[in-house]
Amino acid sequence: MIRVVLCDDHAVLRRGIRDTLCEAPDITVTAEAGGYAELREVLRTDLCDILLLDLNMPGRSGLEVLASVRETHPDIKVLIVSMYPEDQYALRCLKAGAHGYANKAGDPVQLIEAVRTVIQGRKYLTPEVAQMLADSLAQPTPELPHATLSERELQTLVKIASGRRLSDIAEELMLSPKTVSVYRSRVLEKLKLTNNAELTVYAIRNQLV
Repeated sequence: MIRVVLCDDHAVLRRGIRDTLCEAPDITVTAEAGGYAELREVLRTDLCDILLLDLNMPGRSGLEVLASVRETHPDIKVLIVSMYPEDQYALRCLKAGAHGYANKAGDPVQLIEAVRTVIQGRKYLTPEVAQMLADSLAQPTPELPHATLSERELQTLVKIASGRRLSDIAEELMLSPKTVSVYRSRVLEKLKLTNNAELTVYAIRNQLV
């Protein structure tokens, strides 16, 4: 039996993923967590072979949680499940040590396939991600400016471009408005932009939103 833990701050989405996985006779969801603090407690008490981890969570980003889990529980395989577009995030997650990347908007049955693939010690890649990976190896492309952003900086960019105010972003990420403002300043500097309007245009042109 493959033991899965879900970590996603949206209870409705967790329920949908759990219901999908429970249709498979060889998969059981042993626990759920809505954030990093809850996940730490879960991993102390519940058995886990595969962690299904959302990228966008309050407090700590998915990639930060991924790094922590890899350090504290190296035997757990991490499968990223996110609404973020694959072409912008999948390779970033794989390079950070994830064992696969699945889009929440995709066919739910793919999650079962992904879990079974990862438990076998293989990476789970959708055909689209596999093609992107092949293209990146065959013809390395110049690194886009936003590839240099940290995970928090990238989150700030995406949320600003989506119309969020800094106070809203701070609340969602469980950070102070001052900290979010610092991230915004770093993003503007790294991308050589001057204001939120230019950030939004950049994000749209690069299909980040």
